[in-house]
Parts: sequence; C-alpha cells; structure tokens
Amino acid sequence: MDWWTVLGGLVAGLLIATLTAPVGVSGAVFLLPVQLSVFGVPNPAVTPTNLLFNVIAGPGALWRYGRTGALRGPLARRLVAGTLPGVILGAVIRVFALPGPTVFRLLIAALLLPLGLWLCARTLRPADERTATAEPSARFVTALALAVGVVGGIYGIGGGSLLGPILVGRGLPVARVAPAALASTFATSVVGAAAFALLSLVSSGDVAPDWSLGLACGAGGLIGGYLGARLQPHLPEKSLRLLLGALATALGALYLAQTLR
Repeated sequence: MDWWTVLGGLVAGLLIATLTAPVGVSGAVFLLPVQLSVFGVPNPAVTPTNLLFNVIAGPGALWRYGRTGALRGPLARRLVAGTLPGVILGAVIRVFALPGPTVFRLLIAALLLPLGLWLCARTLRPADERTATAEPSARFVTALALAVGVVGGIYGIGGGSLLGPILVGRGLPVARVAPAALASTFATSVVGAAAFALLSLVSSGDVAPDWSLGLACGAGGLIGGYLGARLQPHLPEKSLRLLLGALATALGALYLAQTLR
C-alpha cells in the first residue's frame, strides 16, 4: 500500500469521526462505501477492516466521554450485553452465508432513510406540538442491541449508526445515547475483529482485514473521535438531534443510490 492511500485513510477517518462522534456513531458505516469505492477493499474483507477501524478509533471518544462521567449508568451495560453475542453470530453469517452487500444496503436504506427524515421533522416541530415518547424498556434495549449486534457483525458497522437514531427517536437524549452507543460499538468491534481473525483460518477468500488501511483510518478516527466527543457538550440537544437525523438520512440515501445504480 502506498503512502497516498495511507494518508487518504487517515484523513477520511479523521473527518468522519469528528462529524459522527458527537451523536454516538463511530463513522465506520460511512467509511464502508469509501473503502469499497475509493480504496478497493474486496468483500468480505471490508467488514473486518471496518471493525479494525472501530477498535483503533473508539478509545479516543470513549476516553473523553469517560472523563466527563457520560459512560456511567445502565444504558451502556445493556447495549454491550446485547450486542456482544449478536456480533459473533453476525460474523459467522457474513463469512459462510451472506458475502454480498446488496441486501444490507436495501435494509439500511429502508430503515434509516424514513427514520432520519422523521427525526429531523420531529426535532424541527415546535416543542408544544411534539408528542411525548415513553422511554424504552430495558427488555427493548437489550433486544434491539442483540439485533443490531448481528447486523454489525455481518457488515462491520459497529451498530451506533442504528442504535443512535432508534433510541433517540424513542425519546432518549443524544447526550445519554452517544457515549453508550460508542461503548457498544467498541466492544462489539473488538469481539467481531477477533471472530473474523479466527474465521479467516478456516475459510477461503478475502476474510482477513486490510491491516494497513484499517490502522490508517483508525488512527485518524482516534483523533477525530476525541475531537467530536469534546465538541458534543457545546452543542445544544436540538442541533445534535438534527445532526443524527441528517446522518441517518444521508446514509439511507447513499445506500439506496448504490443499490439502484
């Protein structure tokens, strides 16, 4: 791998993580199309490469959130407990049963496009016109985390891009969801990357991560994640919700366009 590719991965990871860390998204889900289209990472190696990005980039934002006490509370524990078994199952499915990205793109587009638009519209609505949303139960959070863990294991997205919009849409504040979602993403990425490393020993094809690119993107994400987490307390809740809704909408539209291309 040449130095221009390494530099490009570093810059891509830095910019994406700075933008997404304030709302609990590691940025791997936006890095995925960049790796496929720009850097030419083959399937299914793009999945463990994305997980490697999360492993390297995650501590930057988590260290900052941990210093402020934002990681305390049961939400992070429930998300981690649900996503860890899911990501192992997802990794097995990805290697042996689902090598192509088409179904994933359609599912993500169908979920995130309307969810992002709804979240933006609800946030822009005057406060007295908003319908109160009950906080999700512990059982719902754990079940959601398990399902997202499976999806994350299949496609190497960590899960924050799905957990964030859904939980915020169910009434939780972004400042509470973001650290917990990032903690879940980091934990599942560590387990998922290890699972893919083991599966690469017993399967053929491009299963192992692209180490150089993953490390380069992760180093950029490490810096960007810290910067994004440091920025979050200075942003009002309305701005954070709009940013999360816009990211979800953009991601859904991106994958829909790629599927229809």
